[in-house]
Amino acid sequence: MDKALIIGASGGIGRALVAELQMHGVAVQGLSRSADGLDLSDPETVEHVLGDVKGPFDLILVASGALEIAAAAPEKSIKAVTAQAMMDQFAVNAVGPALVLRHAARLLPRDRRAVVAVLSARVGSIGDNRLGGWVSYRAAKAAVNQIVHTTAIELTRTHKQSICVSLHPGTVATAFTQKYLGRHPSVQPSEAAMNLLNVIQGLTLEDTGQFFDWAGKAVPW
Repeated sequence: MDKALIIGASGGIGRALVAELQMHGVAVQGLSRSADGLDLSDPETVEHVLGDVKGPFDLILVASGALEIAAAAPEKSIKAVTAQAMMDQFAVNAVGPALVLRHAARLLPRDRRAVVAVLSARVGSIGDNRLGGWVSYRAAKAAVNQIVHTTAIELTRTHKQSICVSLHPGTVATAFTQKYLGRHPSVQPSEAAMNLLNVIQGLTLEDTGQFFDWAGKAVPW
């Protein structure tokens, strides 16, 4: 891998991914809202910032996301759903990544292996949902999984060696998850970054369009 593009490079996982890649000699272009004005909830900024990016990249990874938006905590029940909270979740966690993926074909090489990955979450799995709750976040992550799967199908028509996947990073100790760690085991961003890059390294063409966790195990849709 020679060149990578990390979306959400100022976040806990994004920053760790940039550091890990650079440590292995990869040229990294990192983009974020704080440093570059790339706000996934604002389509104009996505088009403006990504429109100026030049590829090709061997890896494009969308590490942006949000669990709480405008102080709206994950719902404990469907009874707590509000239209605004759900739309906010979709804007950041589904629509935003889709707007990034619009640029994937232009930014990927056609003559060699390349990976596009979007950080999803196990709670976005419909098959693995046994607890209920977290309706808006779950639904937005399920939606981004569909977006990734669809993108994978379309990319293989023009980029035969492309791999496009959703990745669950595990529970990572960042500001994103601080209020919700509880008794759940978590890892530091640096360890999460290493895990994710190991999974990416091991992906094959047959894996495109699928959903994997931090250990490389398939997650049910």
